[in-house]
Amino acid sequence: MHELGSGDRFVALLFFAVLAVSPPLLSIFSAPELVLGIPVLYLYLFGAWAALIALLARISRRIERGERGPD
Repeated sequence: MHELGSGDRFVALLFFAVLAVSPPLLSIFSAPELVLGIPVLYLYLFGAWAALIALLARISRRIERGERGPD
């Protein structure tokens, strides 16, 4: 099985980011509902942004250490 390199992971993360902020997906969360007084769309955008940063940090840390993925 082919292992993903660091460049492949960054490209996959880019596609995830583009998909996460695409208008069809955002329209799902643009409901006038509130969760703890915060609009659902804002919670989704903040959560997606936080997930992207966490994934980017994880990929970067693996590159820095020179680790390989699971075999």
